[in-house]
Amino acid sequence: MTGTLATLIHHYGVLGVALGAGFEREAAVITGGVLARHGAFNPIGTAIAAWLGSFAADQVFFALGRSQRDSRFVARVARKAAFNRALAAIERHPVAFCIAFRFVYGFRVAGPVAIGVSHVPARLFLLLNSVSAALWAALFTALGYCLGATFERALRGLLTPAHLAIAVVAAAVLLAAAHLWRQQAARASRLS
Repeated sequence: MTGTLATLIHHYGVLGVALGAGFEREAAVITGGVLARHGAFNPIGTAIAAWLGSFAADQVFFALGRSQRDSRFVARVARKAAFNRALAAIERHPVAFCIAFRFVYGFRVAGPVAIGVSHVPARLFLLLNSVSAALWAALFTALGYCLGATFERALRGLLTPAHLAIAVVAAAVLLAAAHLWRQQAARASRLS
């Protein structure tokens, strides 16, 4: 969990979960579920906040795809491989994609933007987005609520100072490698 996410949830409670669900996604909702388990939040209120945050963020991305097709933001999203995969999936199974995209890694922003660019009716997306966000929020709130104690026990046993140092170094190496890979991919796409 990032420091920003922890601060957001600590200061704003379930509103922080809603904001986190829109931007940080699963981490915020699982954190909200863990905090609900400890009595800091009402579990139902946490799930509702997660639903609202996720639903609202995806409606905004859909609206950008629908009304701002020529914007830099949509063009940048459209250059990603996930966007083309999303469009292909929407062509084959539009209803299933509208429900499932938030559960598939890589489609967090590309999914709703691609749906906005597609021919899926806005009212249909509104309904399917609402249902999908509710399922997603319930699932990840429940994961945090039910498995939070298990995660905490496992982390207490694993996070000795030596393990923490190794994890920090490994995370730094992975982030540096991902940054270099993205730079190389960006250079290659500019050359082609």
